[in-house]
Amino acid sequence: MSDDDGSGGRFVVQEHHARRLHWDLRLEHDGVLASWALPRGFPRTPDENRLAVRTDDHPLEFLDFDGEIPAGQYGGGALTIWDHGTYEAEKFRDDKVVARLHGAKVQGRFALFRTRGDDWMIHRMDGPADDGEPLPPSLLPMAATLSTLPPDQDAWGFEIKWDGVRALAFGEPGRLRLVGRNGRDFTRQYPELRPLTNAVGAHRLVLDGEIVAFGDDGRPSFQRIQPRIHLASDADIRHQAQAVPVVYVIFDLLHLDGRSLLDTPYEERRRELAALGLTGPHWQVPDYQRGDGDVLLDATRRQGLEGVVAKRLASRYQPGRRSRDWLKIKNVRRQEVVIGGWIAGRGRLAGSLGALLAGYHDDDGALRFAGKVGTGFDDATRARLLRRLEGLRTDESPFTGRQPQRDAVFVRPDLVAEVEFAEWTGAGTLRHPSFEGLREDKPARDIVREEPVPPPA
Repeated sequence: MSDDDGSGGRFVVQEHHARRLHWDLRLEHDGVLASWALPRGFPRTPDENRLAVRTDDHPLEFLDFDGEIPAGQYGGGALTIWDHGTYEAEKFRDDKVVARLHGAKVQGRFALFRTRGDDWMIHRMDGPADDGEPLPPSLLPMAATLSTLPPDQDAWGFEIKWDGVRALAFGEPGRLRLVGRNGRDFTRQYPELRPLTNAVGAHRLVLDGEIVAFGDDGRPSFQRIQPRIHLASDADIRHQAQAVPVVYVIFDLLHLDGRSLLDTPYEERRRELAALGLTGPHWQVPDYQRGDGDVLLDATRRQGLEGVVAKRLASRYQPGRRSRDWLKIKNVRRQEVVIGGWIAGRGRLAGSLGALLAGYHDDDGALRFAGKVGTGFDDATRARLLRRLEGLRTDESPFTGRQPQRDAVFVRPDLVAEVEFAEWTGAGTLRHPSFEGLREDKPARDIVREEPVPPPA
């Protein structure tokens, strides 16, 4: 490129679904299109620089190219026009370009400057992009209230209750972040979900959904996803991703391209979510059913599924709140409990875990003893749990009021488990509880005793 201050012309930005999603910025200059690949698109504020890789000049015909470059050819993959317009250049040199872009989506003054070899950076030189509200850095998922079916079913949408790990997905160009209810970042644990970044494309959004592992019978299996949650090494994570692949079941849209949808009715949020077309090998957007919740509940019962979630069609999204605008209706009784200690095993289980000591928080925040959980473990699960619990040992009981037996080993009440059980006893303990798995997506402080409440009139 020559020193050609004061030049200008046309530009195009193409979304390029090649081996990795990126955006190609092409500026008309000296009879060709000077081109840069932007892996994360354009910076939104002057506070950040983003990578821009200098690529080969392209012919002017690429100003209008919108189609497929055959596999095996340079840049093979789908190439679609994302934006186009005109620009004026203040500088157009071999190591730096300063230009003001006038497009439908991209407007502003940008500097492109070489750092090393073909690697450049792109910097926004004027104020932040005027494209609505920024993506929220964090949100807490909305929770449902345990209940029975509402009487006015036509005013509700009904979804299958998925038995997995709740996660919000924060997506923006070239980046995806998965976060649980307790703020834990899950992104590294599920490498098969990273290509969802390509499906999100240039959108800036927040999705709500459940990470689910399916058993051999085709049903969601919370126990099967357990080994995926605790892995530390990259090799183990890759191995388990092949052995126990997951699917991200997406059921809500909370933010889209500068617009918060938290106050938008559920029915409209679902309409906008469906329009995104997010269907892929490891993610899906199942439809919801308007009305006829009893029919769907019966179908889930016959298929051995956990139940349904009813969501009021006109309801807003309430981050971090357990609302009666969302109701969960279960076919089996389950309860999340805080682990406050354990009992050592005997006989064949000597030296291992015999039973967990379960609890829940009362209205005053005190941890109440809810009984022992001694079934639902295989030997590998017992060993894994005991390793976690040994690191949490404490001399004092975390329980207030009624205490477990004298040979109990107490731990800091940090871990949350999910159990299936028959009923609550009059003494406030679980009858016949069976361990289903740890819940790494929920903070222990939020665990309370759940009893079905009447649906809203």
